[in-house]
Amino acid sequence: MRIERYIIAEILKPFLAILGILLALFGCFTVARYLAAAVTETLGLALMLRLVLLKLLIATEVLVPVALYFSAVMGLGRMHRDQEMVALRAAGIGSGTVIRAILLLGVPVAVLVAWLSVSARPWSYAENYLLDASARTEFSPEHVQGGKFLGSEHSGRVLYTQYKDPDSAEMREVFLFRRGDLASTLVSAQRAEHRENRATGTAQLHLWDGQLYRLQHGSGNDQVTTFANLVFNLTQPDAAVGYKRKAAATGVLLASELPTEIAEWQWRLSRPLATLLLVLAAIPLSHAAPRKGRHERMVIAAMVFAVYYNLTALAQTWVEQGYVGAFPGVWWLHGLMAAAVVWILRAGNGAQRGRTA
Repeated sequence: MRIERYIIAEILKPFLAILGILLALFGCFTVARYLAAAVTETLGLALMLRLVLLKLLIATEVLVPVALYFSAVMGLGRMHRDQEMVALRAAGIGSGTVIRAILLLGVPVAVLVAWLSVSARPWSYAENYLLDASARTEFSPEHVQGGKFLGSEHSGRVLYTQYKDPDSAEMREVFLFRRGDLASTLVSAQRAEHRENRATGTAQLHLWDGQLYRLQHGSGNDQVTTFANLVFNLTQPDAAVGYKRKAAATGVLLASELPTEIAEWQWRLSRPLATLLLVLAAIPLSHAAPRKGRHERMVIAAMVFAVYYNLTALAQTWVEQGYVGAFPGVWWLHGLMAAAVVWILRAGNGAQRGRTA
């Protein structure tokens, strides 16, 4: 058992480092993309960071198996390069011990990936869709900030308020602008407030004590109206977020006969299996001559991963489009991968026994 713990430790050290680097890179990339799209102006910093964390949780389903796979190739490769594997074989410790150590580490990680894929990923997608819908809601109270302009792409309106009460959300010194094809509208009001139309459930912006300027394009026929109370209906998402396949519970998908939903649940359930197959494939891929560098080994490992991952996406697409039925579904690819891994491991064991004899 001591040997298994040593092998696991040799894989865990690069695993934690690689996973941390991948999460950091993905997080930085996501933050940069949202900042470039000015998401903070729509959602605010706190909600944008929450959106980034949701994206990270979704990506973890893929990043964890990737990190484990390359960590196993690196850890076992170092042991081969430093001839530790040769010493183990000379001591009568065969490849079965290495496989057992890989499984002792790989099975818990596969269980984690199963939870991420079956439960955490759908929940993250559901929360992500809700935040996207919130971002599309025009002038939502939590998005309005005093002293800042807020624009709505859907209605073309721009809102500015000098001050917003943090308790009542009442706005003061409010300016609202909308440019139309024939005329532009400018509203100046002493105060404003979000309210809900109880009859329709739609959001409204109520403004009090102000002036409405209707500016005609290309003519001097402008109009100015003084009002005590003015109401604007605010644009909102088309409806609730609605049904989204990626956010659906796995139990719901299992009961469906739609090809797209069959492909989705098969993808989710295949993730832990793919995790185990990849980490087992790392055993033969880590073999290298003592004097050879690690670059050739890592390039081959990267090519194997790229081919396998792209084929899994292709297999899922075939199920979605109805080219392949629920059976064999995506399982044919994992079956071929499992057969290839078992064959290579058995061939390696045979070769090792031959050298020992």
